[in-house]
This record gives sequence, C-alpha cells and structure tokens, in this order.
Amino acid sequence: MEQLSSPAAPQVPAGAGPAAGFLEAPCTREEEEEEEEDRWRGTRPVTFTLSTEMLGLGPDPDSEFQSPDAEVYMHFMRSHCCYDAVPTSCKLLVFDTTLEIKKAFVALVANGVRAAPLWDSKMQSFVGMLTITDFINILHRYYRSPLVQIYEVEEHKIETWRGTNRGPCPPPHGGPIACSLFDAVYSLIKHKIHRLPVIEPISGNVLHILTHKRILKFLHIFGSTIPKPRFLKKTVQELCVGTFRDIAVVLESAPIYTALEIFVDRRVSALPVINDAGQVVGLYSRFDVIHLAAQKTYNNLDISVREALRQRTTCLEGVLICYPHETMEEIIDRIAKEQVHRLVLVDENRYPRGIVSLSDILQALVLTPAGIDALNS
Repeated sequence: MEQLSSPAAPQVPAGAGPAAGFLEAPCTREEEEEEEEDRWRGTRPVTFTLSTEMLGLGPDPDSEFQSPDAEVYMHFMRSHCCYDAVPTSCKLLVFDTTLEIKKAFVALVANGVRAAPLWDSKMQSFVGMLTITDFINILHRYYRSPLVQIYEVEEHKIETWRGTNRGPCPPPHGGPIACSLFDAVYSLIKHKIHRLPVIEPISGNVLHILTHKRILKFLHIFGSTIPKPRFLKKTVQELCVGTFRDIAVVLESAPIYTALEIFVDRRVSALPVINDAGQVVGLYSRFDVIHLAAQKTYNNLDISVREALRQRTTCLEGVLICYPHETMEEIIDRIAKEQVHRLVLVDENRYPRGIVSLSDILQALVLTPAGIDALNS
C-alpha cells in the first residue's frame, strides 16, 4: 500500500503565478487540415445548462469562503512544498521519444499510469509528456472506419507524432522541488492541466507526477490535524461548488468516436453516460480510451459507448454520484475514499445536474479564500 511521508512544513514563499519546478504543459496547435466533408461524424455532443434557481443556489455562495477560518487550507498549502506530497514509494515511467506509439500506450495501461515524461536521447533532456490526450488526438485525427487500419498507431514513433502534432515547444524548465502546493494547485487549475512533473533542480530528473488527486489525498490525510472550516458543513447546493452550466454528456447508444469528439472539442476529462430517458447510467472517461490500445480495439470506434463500457477488462472509476443536499465534507470524503476524479451531481431520479470535480474542490478549498478564481480566469 502506498504510504505518505510526514510533511516537514517548510516556509516557502507562495504566489498566485505558475510555479517553477514543473515541466511545461505539452504545446498543441490547431489542426492544419479541414476534416473531409463526407467523413462520418456521428452523433453531435449533448449539453445542458441549469440555472442557479433550478439548483436552489444562494445569491452569494462565495461569502462562505471569506470568513477567517475559511483560510485554513490556503495557509496549509502555502506552508507545504510539492516534495511533501510525494509518496515514499511510487511508480514513474519515462519514455524515450524513439519508442513506438503503440508500445508506449500499452505500457501506460500495463502499469496503471496516465502519463509519462519524454526523454530525448539526442538532446539529453526531458522534452515533454506523453498522455492519454495524445492517444485520443491520434484516434480522432486518423480514424476513418472499421475497415481502414490506423497505421499511425501501429508504425509511428513518439517523436513522429510530436513532430506532426505540435509546433516548436519551449524546453521544459526545472526549479526547486520546494515550490509550494499552493502554487501547484494554481498551476493545475489555471492552465487546465491534470499533472505537473516535479523536477529535481540539480540533476533535472523528474521525481514525481503531481496531480489533483495526489494533492487532495495529501490534504485529506494530514489536514485532519488542523481545524476544519465551517463551510465544510454546508451543502454543495449552498456553496455552488461544481460545474452546472453547459455540461457535456453522451448517450449510451452513441459510438465511441462521438465521445472522442467531445473530449477533443470540449477539453473535458469525463462524460456522464445517459440512457434514452436522460438518466445517468455510467461514466466514460479519458482513461477508458487508453484501454482500446491494450485490447487492440481502436480500429473500430463505431461500437457504442454502452458496449465499450461492457468490454472493460477492469473496473475503473465507474460512476459515483452525489446529491445537492450533501455537505462538502461528505463529498470530499467520498472522492478521497473512492480515489476518483469527480462525482456526477444528480437529482433523486438520477437526472444529471452537474459535475463536482477535483478542480472545483481545490478551487473552493485553497484558491477562493485567497480571492483567486483560477477556474474562470
């Protein structure tokens, strides 16, 4: 079982800007070619929007985060560095850019990780990250039909994909591993990324991939030693924590390619799966897509989301729900216990009403008391 080392609590200067000590997020550019007009595009994304009146949200939920006791998590994050959140034992994959794309993604699945730093042997340096998003973008760009093999997955090397998908990227920068967790939270949310490689400044080596989930787990374990703010007893409905507008969902009868389209177009990390009645019956996430590589089923993206969920060889996140009347503390405990990245907010009939993600929670716990809205800036 993974263990966490006890934090040392050094005094680290904190700020609201992006912190040094992390690899920069992979650079992307717009696709240079228009998609063929006669290409089958599948069912378009489904979205819905709820008003605050429908949810019964208060007129000024942010006022709950302005009391003095609400700043406890903000100060906790500012007084701990990223190294404190690194577990004593963890797994880290590093891929050479000459590795074949297919082998790299199969290795991610086999090791249960979602990203790996990339090493360029010619430059003798780390040059970026390979993530599930890369696999999704490859399938989205090159898929034509079940009858046409995606040879780019079979034959391309990582360096080939980086060359065709990205413009020039600035080199990753290093910095002290003593960057505050406050800075890490800000960087993750502000730049809408899911992982920050922590760099050892002398060697330039990657020590750990810091994520929202790791930070919240660290806070959940060691935060028990500090007083709990009063807003934890408030409901998510009262605090307005979560995303309630323009929520993307996917029908269980829709083809997998439709889900990929939504992932690419909307830059969301998971989709509530609904039936014809509009009720939540599952969750299809980016991590589900990577299993297409392990199962070698990525050449047929016409299968339905329902069938793809049924074919999963392992139980992943599944669909965990929460209700508007549940308290913030209950929701945090559930996410930490189940080790998931989000809960689907539903009503008593399991109709979707929103998403409560790790970004929403960390924004509320850490940044909102500091007067920073990184989610909407």
